[in-house]
Amino acid sequence: MEAYEPLEPYPPRTANLADILERILDKGIVIAGDIKIDLLDIELLTIRLRLFISSVDTARKAGVDWWETEPALSTRANQDALADENRRLRARLDELQTPQDCLAGDSPKAEKVRRRKEENS
Repeated sequence: MEAYEPLEPYPPRTANLADILERILDKGIVIAGDIKIDLLDIELLTIRLRLFISSVDTARKAGVDWWETEPALSTRANQDALADENRRLRARLDELQTPQDCLAGDSPKAEKVRRRKEENS
């Protein structure tokens, strides 16, 4: 009687989707591709796609953490963006105030405007 010999040296391993996903998120995977549209040897459009799939911890180890500073994705970044915008608007408002507006108040800026007005008269 002949011994049965498998066609492959090792039978294929079966892995479920959860195992594959866990492995990808743990190690990370990069998918890259370019799409070019040419017309008569003239490049009209180039689209470069780079896709990095990983867990948050793996991405941080790789130096990728843009979601922490994106206002649309992070509450802290959104608050920082609002505070920064508030500072810029206040500075712009101070620049736009007229000397008459400053004279009505008792601020150091109003005092500076009064002195300048007295020196010019």
